[in-house]
Amino acid sequence: MTIEALQTALGRGSLHGLALSVALVLAGCSGSAPTTFDLSAPSGFGRVGGSGATMVVARPTTVQALDSDRVIVKDSSGALSFLGGAQWADQIPALIQTRLIQTFENASRIGSVSAPGQGITPTVQLVTDIRSFNIDAASGSAVVEITAKIVGDASGKIQRARLFAARVPAVGVDGPGATQALDRALSQVLIEIVRWAR
Repeated sequence: MTIEALQTALGRGSLHGLALSVALVLAGCSGSAPTTFDLSAPSGFGRVGGSGATMVVARPTTVQALDSDRVIVKDSSGALSFLGGAQWADQIPALIQTRLIQTFENASRIGSVSAPGQGITPTVQLVTDIRSFNIDAASGSAVVEITAKIVGDASGKIQRARLFAARVPAVGVDGPGATQALDRALSQVLIEIVRWAR
């Protein structure tokens, strides 16, 4: 909030505008850093079969709003907003890519798995797109939707594709409640992807 914007609100004589302006100025001056939350890589769900495949897990694609480190809340109209006072440990696509690779490793699912550019020659690529990774304010649930495609590295042809989704109730629409629910929903999706990919 700039001084000019504050003066405009004062000039309009709007009590509501003045209160909002003062609140925004105070919030901007508080300087308190948001709390950082992380996502986990599921483990302990047992070996789910194995193959000798060498897989590269590409960084997930997504819309611009989700390509950030902010915790997102979606209201009943579909509008997206950032949850104040909370942020992820990394950009959402990078964090999910890392946790997906670690989930494959935890499951001992395939011969080798890594991110691109790590010196392995893959037989397949796992290409994903994050459709939803937010709190649904109307239902109070964490919503995670990720599409996954197995692509032959040599042929470039899509071998299989599927949408994975999970909804988990959030105990609250605050930093701890929202991020814990999103972590649980993502864990369900990651386990399903690992079991599906072969």
